[in-house]
Amino acid sequence: MPTYRDQAIVLRTHKLAEADRIVTVLARERGKIRIVAKGVRRTKSRFGARLEPGMIVDLQCYEGRALDTVTQAESLASFGEQIARDYRAYTALSTVLETADRLTEERAPALQQFLLLGGALAALASRDHDASLVLDAYLIRGLAISGYAPSFHDCAQCGDPGPHLAFNVASGGAVCPTCRRPGSVVPARGTLELLAALLAGDWECADASSPAHRREGSGITAAYVQWHLERALRSLPHVEREPVATHRAGLGGSVQ
Repeated sequence: MPTYRDQAIVLRTHKLAEADRIVTVLARERGKIRIVAKGVRRTKSRFGARLEPGMIVDLQCYEGRALDTVTQAESLASFGEQIARDYRAYTALSTVLETADRLTEERAPALQQFLLLGGALAALASRDHDASLVLDAYLIRGLAISGYAPSFHDCAQCGDPGPHLAFNVASGGAVCPTCRRPGSVVPARGTLELLAALLAGDWECADASSPAHRREGSGITAAYVQWHLERALRSLPHVEREPVATHRAGLGGSVQ
């Protein structure tokens, strides 16, 4: 059977038979694939710990009729282990991985999503930015890559130049008075500026934002993401959003 190698990020796993697992990964070249890891649940497995959610691995697999099978797995980055030491980062990781799973289709190449996900994991592991900000940046930018980029300045409906303060999830973002629909909210200007910074990758602005704007922005982001995914994210209600007062300076590990 033909074999292949690819870099991949583990999204989730579930048990198969007595000692195997089906592992869902987002691969750099092949997109989202499901692979069988035989004997991975045995204590003497060659690569059991390398195929846990949040790990970045170099895989060798051989193709099967329904599912491919892992023959080698080399660890490239153990972000999952580092992130698990911080509860806030871990809850954010769970939502990031679930969202990546939802935003990608099996066997469809998704290089931009792969790179964005890798950047989010690195940022959560490094703790250079608040975990809640990293999560919201990932959610907004992941949707943008998928074609659902929100507008935080000009009217999302008619394009009227902003800034407009009303925000409507179903309309795609900020809306002018003419296009404003029932159900619109009017967040603080600083909240929309924060969300625009997260979309643009302006971490200097995002890190300087106030806790109140972060909380409001997280609520808007959650509503926007779940509207466009057309289904609730199961892990999102468990995210620990309480802000942390101090973060290390610098931009290393930011979502790219």
